[in-house]
Amino acid sequence: QLKKDIYKTAGEEFNINSTRELSRILFDKLKISVAGLRRTEKRGVVSTSASELEKLKNQHEIIPKIMQHRELAKLKNTYIDSLPKLVDAKDGRVHTTYDQFGAATGRLSSSNPNLQNIPIISEEGREIRKAFVAQEGYELISFDYSQIELRVAAHLADDKKMIGAFRRGEDIHR
Repeated sequence: QLKKDIYKTAGEEFNINSTRELSRILFDKLKISVAGLRRTEKRGVVSTSASELEKLKNQHEIIPKIMQHRELAKLKNTYIDSLPKLVDAKDGRVHTTYDQFGAATGRLSSSNPNLQNIPIISEEGREIRKAFVAQEGYELISFDYSQIELRVAAHLADDKKMIGAFRRGEDIHR
């Protein structure tokens, strides 16, 4: 339905995922201003990246529709289409691999699939999370290691001021 709405608003069907076609519709046909937008490096076409569309979201009714289409397509391709294929035939569950040394920052990383990137910001993204259900007798838990490196440093250095700031719930970076 969203695709149909986009085509109706544009006055024609086109490849929504093509930068060149989308750029033609937005800037040539609908005459949306390109002022302040950057161009692609390869062909010099006005960029239709998420950050550039964000700048235009109030300039035409088609922009929020395109942004929503992209979000839904990403959710479908990344999670809805792929996660069911990763269900273990033995136990009917999805398993990830955690790597203590997988991230350049030294933080724990997750792969095959990356279950640390399950969306939470949008309502549609939160719906994806509902597919993850704990096995009977177990619970799913979530940890936010806020400022963990600095907390460890404060502890190792026995820095009373930093430890006090953390205990008061302060943001060390401020």
